[in-house]
Amino acid sequence: MNAPTRLKKIVIFTGYKCNNKCVFCIDSRKRDFPEKTTSEIVRELYKAKKEKADIVEIIGGESTIRRDFACVVRTAKKLGINEVLTSTNGRIFSDIRFARQIVEAGIDGIIFSIHGHNCEVHDRLTRVPGSFSELVKGIENLRKLGFKNINGNTTVVKSNMRYLPEIGRLYIKYGIKNVEFIFVDPTYGGAHDCFENLVPKISECALYMRKVLNVGDRNGFPRWKVRYVPLCYFHRHLSHISDINERVLFFTQHWAPDFKNTDAVISRQMVSRRKTPRCFGCRLFNICEGIWTEYLKHYGDGELKAIK
Repeated sequence: MNAPTRLKKIVIFTGYKCNNKCVFCIDSRKRDFPEKTTSEIVRELYKAKKEKADIVEIIGGESTIRRDFACVVRTAKKLGINEVLTSTNGRIFSDIRFARQIVEAGIDGIIFSIHGHNCEVHDRLTRVPGSFSELVKGIENLRKLGFKNINGNTTVVKSNMRYLPEIGRLYIKYGIKNVEFIFVDPTYGGAHDCFENLVPKISECALYMRKVLNVGDRNGFPRWKVRYVPLCYFHRHLSHISDINERVLFFTQHWAPDFKNTDAVISRQMVSRRKTPRCFGCRLFNICEGIWTEYLKHYGDGELKAIK
């Protein structure tokens, strides 16, 4: 059987400004970096189309707070880009007029970042009181408008890992079938600067990540996935690994204001994640990306265990 043709996915970062102040944000040091102009983004959309991108994901920072966001989406669709997505904290969609504007512009999919099952957990991480209520209202507004392609992601840190099953039940409540539970990236930004406060041990965190996958499976949500984890803790959940899925299905590029990454998977393996001698002999060695390099500096590799 022939391997599937990978889809070309280009992630366009519009800038780093955001109306949340998430404690773990990888871009926390970049908030004052100049935003791309509308013209710059439109030129990148034309370039993405010329390079035959199948998917364009428009992100920030928080790209939805830009006044030109609907125009950018509409332009991408007029150019004939097959799938236009955005990742968002969801707050702007609490205004149903804006939500309708974006839906009518032609957005194909929206990924909501949900870091807690209630305002106490979520708002503590975003450092914006009311942010949880606004994102929930945003989901409800989109559902009222008949928009169905709502997805989710949750960054997993020390303070929310025990609540992952409850967060999963929130996703079930709103019928969100595609979700990523993302082990926090401490390479740069907030999680790097406050590592001990934010980054959990994988041996503790994996228990709750597996639990939430099981919650999804039991309730008819088999497409939930985990990202950025060593496979020795998920060797019975290989169909739920985003990293494997990404390598098989997508060729991903990142176009940001301050860098251009022409192969996100390869650069992650070369720079940010690695395996150690404890991984030698593991039957999953060739498909596992290991664990964050920064994690190994703080916690070492004693938790890693080769699966024979």
